[in-house]
Amino acid sequence: MVRPRVFFDISIDNQPAGRVIFELYNDTAPKTSENFRALCTGEKGLSPLSHTPLYYKNSIIHRSIKDFMVQGGGTIFASLCLPHSIDLDKDFTKRNGTGGESIYGGPFPDEDLSRPLDAPGLLCMANKGPNTNNSQFFVTLRECPHLNGKHVVFGRVIRGFEIIQRITEVPTDEKDRPRAPVVIANCGELMLRSQAQQKQPERTSAAPFLPHIAPPFCLSCINRR
Repeated sequence: MVRPRVFFDISIDNQPAGRVIFELYNDTAPKTSENFRALCTGEKGLSPLSHTPLYYKNSIIHRSIKDFMVQGGGTIFASLCLPHSIDLDKDFTKRNGTGGESIYGGPFPDEDLSRPLDAPGLLCMANKGPNTNNSQFFVTLRECPHLNGKHVVFGRVIRGFEIIQRITEVPTDEKDRPRAPVVIANCGELMLRSQAQQKQPERTSAAPFLPHIAPPFCLSCINRR
């Protein structure tokens, strides 16, 4: 099975910062991976619930803690997080860090909780308790064993981890919100060259994966110790 790959093009303070590429664990967390992949392409269009695009493009990284994690993708749920935990308090539906929405029309259950948070660069679901996954995610900057069994690990950064590290260099306020805008300026899915050639026989590229960019739709707390 070929694991999907998706990308974020990040801007920091309105300046391009670079591309982050994720590999998604669709073999162990298929529903979670599909949710993230579709939110990267924007292919689901407008949400029937919030009437906002189900799309990470132009959403913000709303929480950044150096040597711990960066968090984005959210705002439907109000913050109900415990002190120093990762919550669903920021996102793309409200764009202020208090929400989020999945492609499934509401929160969806946890999948594989057996994979440990044992390395930097892991892509994990943020939540406000068991079975409350929506669109919010975080990327680890270190091992987080205290979060094992609490958050679904459904992917990893395979390129551009230095961009994640750069995000944590942006000064933050007392709520860990970046003081300069950190934005997912573009996002999409990377296809294998053979897949792209099947869809576009005359298109060629030296890269093993080619970007699939969706149509122009614009679409919580983690314990530190």
